[in-house]
Amino acid sequence: MVATLGVEIVEHLDHLRACARSLARDRALADDLVQEAVLRALVHADHFRPGSNLRAWLSTILRNAFFDEKRAEKRRMQFVDALASAPASTKGEQEARLAMQDVCRAFARLPAGQRTALALVGAEGFSYEEAARQAGCTIGTVKSRASRARVNLHRLLDADEGRAANDAASGGLWRPRAA
Repeated sequence: MVATLGVEIVEHLDHLRACARSLARDRALADDLVQEAVLRALVHADHFRPGSNLRAWLSTILRNAFFDEKRAEKRRMQFVDALASAPASTKGEQEARLAMQDVCRAFARLPAGQRTALALVGAEGFSYEEAARQAGCTIGTVKSRASRARVNLHRLLDADEGRAANDAASGGLWRPRAA
């Protein structure tokens, strides 16, 4: 039955295209509607009563497909409108502030020479030569102190992080050691 119905549907394609274009007023949507109507007709071929008006049956399927598309489009628009009107969320700054506090505590625990070298080269952006002039030492000394400061800073931060993980695992609260 589907094979014979398929042949008969082909005879009504021009009418379906005309109806779809008048409903949709958009050629691409009209083509999609015709395709959807033909697919639905073939899938539900057992619902068609032989001897009844095939053109009317196909037109009803096409019209229902159009209304389904419009309802879906309305839901999509409501969703987009809801998203657009929703307040934009922002990420909290607490974690960054806590991390910066950890860095400041660890930085304060560095020896004075290392702190000075790292502040001049890292924070202030001085070249090693300028930092050496500011600190009153050689370039090699500034390079060495800045390098050791970076290593020590990482070590201190890793140690603090390890203590925090251990305290969290044991259920206790992490408190930084006094400098």
